[in-house]
Amino acid sequence: MHSQRLDELLTQFPRHRIAVLGDFFLDKYLEVSPELAEPSLETGRVAHQVLALRRSPGAAGTVVNNLAALGAAQLHAIGAVGDDGEAFDLCKGLNQIGCSTDGLLRCPELMTPTYLKPHDQNVAGLEGEHSRYDTKNRVPTPQAIVDRIAAELERVLPQVDALLIMDQVEIADCGVVTTRLRDRVAELARRFSNVIFWADSRRFIRSFRNTMIKANQFEAVHRLNPAVGEEVSAEELRLLVPQLRTENQATVFVTYGERGIWVSDPEVTLVPGVKVRGPIDPTGAGDSASAGAVMSLCSGATAAEAALVANLVASITVQQLGTTGTASPDQVRAALQEWHSQQGQS
Repeated sequence: MHSQRLDELLTQFPRHRIAVLGDFFLDKYLEVSPELAEPSLETGRVAHQVLALRRSPGAAGTVVNNLAALGAAQLHAIGAVGDDGEAFDLCKGLNQIGCSTDGLLRCPELMTPTYLKPHDQNVAGLEGEHSRYDTKNRVPTPQAIVDRIAAELERVLPQVDALLIMDQVEIADCGVVTTRLRDRVAELARRFSNVIFWADSRRFIRSFRNTMIKANQFEAVHRLNPAVGEEVSAEELRLLVPQLRTENQATVFVTYGERGIWVSDPEVTLVPGVKVRGPIDPTGAGDSASAGAVMSLCSGATAAEAALVANLVASITVQQLGTTGTASPDQVRAALQEWHSQQGQS
């Protein structure tokens, strides 16, 4: 990709109207001062002292953050959260970046999914993180809520250029994207053929149909708990990608760490990634890649071009330690120059 072609794509970004369907979490960061830790008078255990709080939309909200940073014209959140303080903070964060939350249902019978992330102040990246506390709904989502979500989806689809489905919850049917909602999405993808449908799922990526899918190397082979340093062989992925394409009946993208992204169309290709130097934080890298790819596809990019932009965006966000980062169009342009240099191109 030449710089001129990237500019052609990026200049279209501010025209795009995007909806994000899925599991919206609140990321709540606690900035802890280790020096001020003291024993609890009641239990004798360590009482960690929090000096500051940061709140940010997470999970599906991370994709919205990235779409907003890339300049999307309109953003719509579709899903269901609780009727609690976490929902207030989540919707406030989404509204602040220009995302409509009219389709994010407030449901008293649910808890708002939350990642509580204590972190030592002044310790960058993963090194400073404490154990995380996760709040999730662990019973099946009531069908009445799923029906309301489907109605919101039908209301919004005529207004948008793309729909991203972010299936974050790993317990079957306990999140927004239940089995029945996936079947409904497959029907809507056929009906709204002018809209780009893109799905990302931690556990159920092979259950989507008629929808572009993005999986990491382990999700693609359904390896649920890979060991640190484990990898899927390139040959295995080269053979798997066309199988997924046949099953899904839509383009397949498989992320392969720093080596890049496999794409299925027009033929199986590994689009090289950007080699990043120094410490990295991969949290949210896949979400930022999805945002870059979908914005590019809306601009008329080929699958390979969209994968390259996804690589560029992810290479920027992984360098932002201790947060789920975002990338601006100017940073994407600079990343392309670095990619050219690494590929021996001018």
